[in-house]
Amino acid sequence: MHLYQDQELKIYNSLNGKKEVFTPLNEGHIGMYVCGPTVYSNVHLGNCRTFMSFDMIFRYFRHLGYKVRYVRNITDAGHLVDDAEDGEDKIAKKARLEKLEPMEVVQRYTVDFHTILQKFNFLPPSIEPTATGHIIEQIEIIKDILEKGYAYEINDSVYFDVSKFNEDHEYGKLSGRKLEDMIANTRELTAQDEKKSPQDFALWKKAEPQHIMRWPSPWGDGFPGWHLECTAMSTKYLGETFDIHGGGMDLKFPHHECEIAQAEACNGHSPVNYWMHANMLTLNGKKMAKSTGNSILPGEIFSGNNALLSKAFSPSVVRFFMLQAHYTSILDLSNDALLASEKGFNRLMDGLKILKNLDTAKSSDFDVPAWKKKCYEAMNDDFNTPILIAQLFEAVKHINAIKEGRENISLEDKNELQTTMNAFVFDVLGLEDKNDNEGDTDTLSSVVELLIQLRKEARDNKDFATSDKIRDQLAAVGIQLKDGKEGTTFSVS
Repeated sequence: MHLYQDQELKIYNSLNGKKEVFTPLNEGHIGMYVCGPTVYSNVHLGNCRTFMSFDMIFRYFRHLGYKVRYVRNITDAGHLVDDAEDGEDKIAKKARLEKLEPMEVVQRYTVDFHTILQKFNFLPPSIEPTATGHIIEQIEIIKDILEKGYAYEINDSVYFDVSKFNEDHEYGKLSGRKLEDMIANTRELTAQDEKKSPQDFALWKKAEPQHIMRWPSPWGDGFPGWHLECTAMSTKYLGETFDIHGGGMDLKFPHHECEIAQAEACNGHSPVNYWMHANMLTLNGKKMAKSTGNSILPGEIFSGNNALLSKAFSPSVVRFFMLQAHYTSILDLSNDALLASEKGFNRLMDGLKILKNLDTAKSSDFDVPAWKKKCYEAMNDDFNTPILIAQLFEAVKHINAIKEGRENISLEDKNELQTTMNAFVFDVLGLEDKNDNEGDTDTLSSVVELLIQLRKEARDNKDFATSDKIRDQLAAVGIQLKDGKEGTTFSVS
């Protein structure tokens, strides 16, 4: 029996703005598509947060026993600067500025993307398709939409006819926008515009002579519209209807709205049952922007080579920081927030180490089954990682009480607690204890135990100045001493 058969999971569905009980199309199987990066620059920390949210969701599905096909694309063509309908492709622009072939740009930043995600301990998706690898599929979808009357060709480009589509469908249902309001609030088309309406969007764009990235099509040399690739790849690998489509909140309109329209125009029905959107990451209370200097790359956090933070922070600490907020909430990154997360992360890891060596008794003062139930209730409530983490710290509180002799735990409960803690900390949240290297840990323990012994000898000799100096200098490097009836213990913060 799989865990998912015992759990009722609720997901906030952006399509209707409420939590719904999750029921997959096929029992035991989940199809999930997440919009991946446009690989023209180093991966943005805010994007990392979105991908981390869906990595956590992917991990929890797998923990519950689902077989998941997780598709996350790479956009390597068709995404114009500023998400405009005209202008230069983001990758082509970077290639021109750096005097490289576009695919050199793609390769460089795809490698960077994968490197950063590996440091964050992401699981790879089941399939990672590229836009350029699916040009044929995109052309076939355009033909289908044209044949069904929801698009028009003009000057070797093809545009989706939003007004025509809206006659028998609802354009704007994901973002809650009405087409009439959108029309009323947009400018008039100029003589240079070739679209029938400002709301129409490109399915295929004619490549001007200077445009580097181009492919042959029935309408002439050109390149696909940005929105089209996700429709082509999601339906190819997950079917005309699949369970979950995710991405950042900023993609809800127009990108995801256009995806819905394209799929409905082709297939006559909604492509996705549950739309999920992760919220943004701010820095020191402001939107991240390179132009203002309020920006930081993941690698700069890991190395400490930046002007915004007081020290370097490990990928697991940053991951822990991000998962302390619900994926739908805005999260603000700051030096103080990371320092607090580092302390919390170390306390959690210390608790897990202590748990391994706890003495057991005939009975328990800690109700482990009730605690475990609360952990699952948190995750089943739209993947509520902040509540889960609060429950993990509740367990650490009891672990410390058991260690100090104030509470007892049975062998059965200890084993259940250890299994459950490891499952949620490492398998679901994806945290790693990089300090848990046996050799390094043994060496540190030996050195600190020696200093504890020297401190004890100083105290026995009433040399309190030396005793206090040892304690204070250890505290200054993050090693806390705790005196108890059984002697002195230490923890690393």
